[in-house]
Amino acid sequence: MTLPENTPLPLPEEVIPQPAQAVTLRRSRQAIRRAAKPWWLLISILTYVVGLASGYGLWGAQKTGEKAVLSGSDAYTALLEQINPKAGYTLPIDFGNLGTQLVEAGVINRDLFIQVYQKAGQPLTDEQLAILDGTFTGQMAMNGTNAYFLLNFLWATGLASQNPILDSGPIQKSGQNGIEGFASTGGWTLATHPIREIFSKSQLFVLTADQQKRLEEVAAVVYRPCCDNPTIFPDCNHGMAMLGLLEVMASQDASKEEMLEAAKYVNAFWYPQQTLEQAVYFQNTEGLTYQDVDAGLLLGRQYSSGSGFQQLHQFLETNGLLPQAPSSGGSCGV
Repeated sequence: MTLPENTPLPLPEEVIPQPAQAVTLRRSRQAIRRAAKPWWLLISILTYVVGLASGYGLWGAQKTGEKAVLSGSDAYTALLEQINPKAGYTLPIDFGNLGTQLVEAGVINRDLFIQVYQKAGQPLTDEQLAILDGTFTGQMAMNGTNAYFLLNFLWATGLASQNPILDSGPIQKSGQNGIEGFASTGGWTLATHPIREIFSKSQLFVLTADQQKRLEEVAAVVYRPCCDNPTIFPDCNHGMAMLGLLEVMASQDASKEEMLEAAKYVNAFWYPQQTLEQAVYFQNTEGLTYQDVDAGLLLGRQYSSGSGFQQLHQFLETNGLLPQAPSSGGSCGV
């Protein structure tokens, strides 16, 4: 089995939304959509924490083969270090007073945000509180411990930031219940105002025409393995969080290459097992380490969309190359 040849990716205005998927693809995240229920918050935290560790359970049956990367082996450890380095990945952004803006705009209920992490047994660190309060200076190193905090914080950023991607993009053209019908919108329950009062309502960034163009071009080609929609159609929390990250970077005049490189490593912390499979694929088919794989190629439709990743997964399974999941891995449920 071979993967399809590279095909030109759509420009931002050519992205075709998938209405049915917008509401149904994430049935495994129904807790997110039932946003009105207060107990959803704790369940959601626990679900995502386990999800980050398990990679959402997308592993096939392990086949034996001399090329397989086995848990506990030196090769396996080396691959994990490539995609999720212990020292973390330094996010090339300045958070500034972004946290303060989100709290003041009612996008984040500060007390509730803190309480959710406390109840989940993951109280916010001093560094995370400083980001939330707009007093953090320097750059944060993203790692397995703070990946979920960053997911939520950047989710709020992408959700609130006023931008044409939200105002006139695919997310406005799909969904059976308007903008509230997506996991990225109806699932955000840490605000003090209704979703329609915060969705694309805060001018967090003022982008030049060139910065906006770069943002749209990158958002149109960065996919995630949970669905077939690119970041320019941020219908789930990961997509909205990635949009938030790219907006921050665009506002700080990052290049397209810098934005893609950051997205490559951020996705790796949000989807560790899927990224491990991608690393195994490129190591065995191209002889490339994860660091050497072109970010634009890796993040594109062919390898990082839901359907593209499944073909990659099937290729590894057919050829006896699937890495064995850690013994602690499991489903994404509580």
